[in-house]
Amino acid sequence: MLRPYDLLENVLIEIEKGIRKGINANDLAKKHKISERHLRRLFRFAFNQPISGYIRSRILAASLEDLLKSDSTLLNIALDYGFGYEQSYIRAFRRDFGFTPGEVRKNGRIVRVKPPIHLFDESNLTNGVLFGPDIVMVPQFHFIGKPRRVLFSESKDLAPKLAIDFWHNERSLIKPIADPNVYIGFTSNINREAGYSEYMPSVMVENLKVIPPGLSGKTFDSSLCARFRYIGQHHYYEINRHAAGAMYEAVWKFAQDEQAKYALLNNRVFFEKIDISLYDGNYCHMEWFSPVVEKTELLATVS
Repeated sequence: MLRPYDLLENVLIEIEKGIRKGINANDLAKKHKISERHLRRLFRFAFNQPISGYIRSRILAASLEDLLKSDSTLLNIALDYGFGYEQSYIRAFRRDFGFTPGEVRKNGRIVRVKPPIHLFDESNLTNGVLFGPDIVMVPQFHFIGKPRRVLFSESKDLAPKLAIDFWHNERSLIKPIADPNVYIGFTSNINREAGYSEYMPSVMVENLKVIPPGLSGKTFDSSLCARFRYIGQHHYYEINRHAAGAMYEAVWKFAQDEQAKYALLNNRVFFEKIDISLYDGNYCHMEWFSPVVEKTELLATVS
């Protein structure tokens, strides 16, 4: 089984090579011996778009060469690029570009095409691949869990152990859970001077009306956040200090980027989110969120 970086890189290369051969997600999944369902999930998680839509956009972008530089009929172009019917090509073309192929050919309209996706070496981790950050608005949510003070020096080893213990022992005490497949690892009360923070393995709930003894409930208010996405070639239980260390190194680089528009507020709170339903026996998925603020706004506040 290929490492996540190699798998996704091969899929992207094969899409480009197969543009004139009718490439599709099912063929790609069979070649790499994973289910089409999980390939679709993996691609969407990694690149924030469906693989079928990406393939279609790349095919349409390639067809522009024939459309503008040859005398081929629309029917022949449609057939050459696997559409089967002229009208199918025209409908797909209009959906992606906003114009028909005939309008582009006749009026010389400028068309904005989707370029091929490229993976970058800095995203390539030993047993995984990291994407981001995306800037997203996270809506308010409530969660219940078991908080624990954790020293910075032990957090990379202890936090995963606390998460597994909570998932097996305390999670069943919480009812009702908003989504039984989603784990939230919430870090707050960060004390840099004392060298510790509070880590709270938890699950999302609809409200905080019923909190079991020994557990705590909190609310994360709607916030603009930086989101990093991690795909690893291992089980969730194997998210260890090496995977966490590589991810936090990438987060730290973003935090130090002077050209970035947003500043991380990860000195206040941050959390990871894992949806175990995405695990296919080969690749796990994890998201990491930290509130952000525009740097101009931050500077105005400081001054």
